Amino acid sequence: MDERVTPKELGFFAPAEWDHQEAVWTAWPSHGELWQEGLAPAQESFANLAKAIASAGETAPHLHICVPTPEAAEDCARALAGVNHTRHIELFGDIWLRDTAPIFLRNAGGERASAVFRFNGWGEKYALPGDDTLAGRIAAHAGFRAFQLPLVLEGGSVEYDGEGTVLTTRQCLLNPNRNRALGEAEIERQLHEALGTEKALWVTDGLLNDHTDGHIDTIARLIAPGVALCMEPSGSDDPNREVLVAIRRELEAMVDARGRKLQVHVVPSPGLVENEDGDVMPASHVNYLVTNGVVVVPLYETDYDDAVLKAFEPLFPGRRVIGVQAKPILEGGGAFHCITQQVPSGR
Repeated sequence: MDERVTPKELGFFAPAEWDHQEAVWTAWPSHGELWQEGLAPAQESFANLAKAIASAGETAPHLHICVPTPEAAEDCARALAGVNHTRHIELFGDIWLRDTAPIFLRNAGGERASAVFRFNGWGEKYALPGDDTLAGRIAAHAGFRAFQLPLVLEGGSVEYDGEGTVLTTRQCLLNPNRNRALGEAEIERQLHEALGTEKALWVTDGLLNDHTDGHIDTIARLIAPGVALCMEPSGSDDPNREVLVAIRRELEAMVDARGRKLQVHVVPSPGLVENEDGDVMPASHVNYLVTNGVVVVPLYETDYDDAVLKAFEPLFPGRRVIGVQAKPILEGGGAFHCITQQVPSGR
C-alpha cells in the first residue's frame, strides 16, 4: 500500500464507467443468516446479472467473483455454468462490492492502480466480518499499485466522468458517521486527490429508507460527458416524489469541471415498492451497471418496467439495454450497481 503520495499527484484518475472494462468484481450471495429465505432468489437474480454481462461475448469483461467457502464456490459454479468467470475464496460480510472493493484508477499511459478507502460499515450500522479489509485483498489480487487513503468512503457514494467531475450527496459524505471531523472543503480536497477530479457537484438527499445515507448511485448518474440521468416520480403514491423533483432541479443547475451545464435526462422511478412487511424499499432504476456492450437495468416487477427499458434505450447508443429483476437483491439493500465494481482496461 502506498501512503506517501496521492493518486492525483502521479496522474491517476477514476475513468468513467462507460469506458472499456477489463473486468468486473462482485460476490456470490452466500450468507444464509443474512438472506434467510431470500438467499435462493438473490442467487437467481445474481446469476441473471452475470449472464447479462457475459452476453456481450468476446468483448465482455471478465467476472471475478468472491465466494466465502469451497461449498459456496461449487454453488456459484453450478449457477454460472457457461459464464466465463474466476472465483476467489475470500472472507467478506456481504455482496456490496461497489462499497467494499477498491475504486480502480488509470493514468494517461494506461497504468492502473487501486484506491483503497477506509470502510466503516456504512456509518457503523453494519459491521460485518471481512468487509473492512476486502478492498486491500482485492487490490492484491488485481496486482496494481495500491493507494491507502484516509477518507471513509463507499464507491456507491461517488459518480465520476473521467474528465474532472465527481458527483455525490451531502446526506452521505457530510454525514458525521463517516468523517466526523471533516468539512465539505476538506472532503472535496481528499476526493480530488484520490480520484483525480477537479470539481465536486453536490446533490442534497437520497431515497427514503436508504441505509447507505443517500448513495448517489441510487438517485443520479453521469452517463456521458456533460450528461446526467435521474428519475421522475411514478404514480401518485411514489414515496420519493418530492426528493426526485428536487434532485432533478439540482442537477439542472449544475456546471461540470469542463464548464458544461449538465444536460439532464429522466427515466421513470419504480414508484412504490414494498417488502412483505409493507415497508418502503429504496428501489431505483438508476442503480444499473454499464459495461462493455450492455447496460443491465434493475427491474422490480412494477407497472413501469417496460416504460423504463424504453426510456433507457436511446440513452446508451451502441449498448444493448437488458432488464433483470432485482427485487431479491433489493431485499438485502441495493441492486446491480451496488454489487459490482469495474476494472478499467489499460487503454
